[in-house]
Amino acid sequence: MRPPYPPSPERSAEVRRRFAAEARAERPDLSLLCLLLGAEADGSLDEAGLDAAQLELDRLAGQLPYGPGGPSDWAAALHRLLGVRYEFHGSAADYRRLESSLLHAVLRRRRGLPILLSVVWMEVARRAGAHVYGVALPGHFVVGFGPAGDQVLADPFDGGRVLTGTDAELLVTGATGAPLEPSMLVPAAPLDVLVRILNNVRAWAAVRPERSDVALWAVELSLLLPSHPARLRYERAQLLVQRGEFVAGAAELDAYAEVLAAVDESRARRVRGQASAARARLN
Repeated sequence: MRPPYPPSPERSAEVRRRFAAEARAERPDLSLLCLLLGAEADGSLDEAGLDAAQLELDRLAGQLPYGPGGPSDWAAALHRLLGVRYEFHGSAADYRRLESSLLHAVLRRRRGLPILLSVVWMEVARRAGAHVYGVALPGHFVVGFGPAGDQVLADPFDGGRVLTGTDAELLVTGATGAPLEPSMLVPAAPLDVLVRILNNVRAWAAVRPERSDVALWAVELSLLLPSHPARLRYERAQLLVQRGEFVAGAAELDAYAEVLAAVDESRARRVRGQASAARARLN
């Protein structure tokens, strides 16, 4: 999906300010962070659109039964509401669409990647009072209900189908070839979910060189998070050079070289050489 138009520089600056502030909040609001990510991708998503998406999550939550019971009952109630009645699910084709990673578009289309559909499940269930959280299985994101000793897993990509232990084992084995480990079933923190979404966006753009604009904003949002790998600065520099912004790219390469110099002077020299080469392209 190519957005109708990118956000204006002023709108982008405001979106990023709010994104950075929310990411540093004591309890980050996952739905707001996902929607602000969407506003950076799609300039048509204004304040009214952000509010409408939150209201849609509220509306869906209001249709769940009050206190349906234990973890299995919550999982079944979400499956009936979102998976059956509203037909939220995913397919292989959704991996080819940028909008599958944008919460406002997923709410509209009722299609998306496993992690965005899981965000819908989590946010609707949370509003209704469920003990719900994301579970970042290798290669496939799902949701969990209930405490560790009574955990129930559901797969929103498959309409919220409840997973047996064998199902979860097969998902992990199919993705990694390794067995399911208990450490894979721990709840994912909101910022961990967001990092995985941004990684998906970067992966989508990486195989589409003509969409370096998407790769750049995904990297720049990642850099606004409280914790991020220093190598993201190198990735940003490469994107700037790729887009013809040689001065800015060279400055970012020099800054990354300064970080590298403390641990690997030979690599730092190579990066400085890349900065010089970028500046030379201005001639």
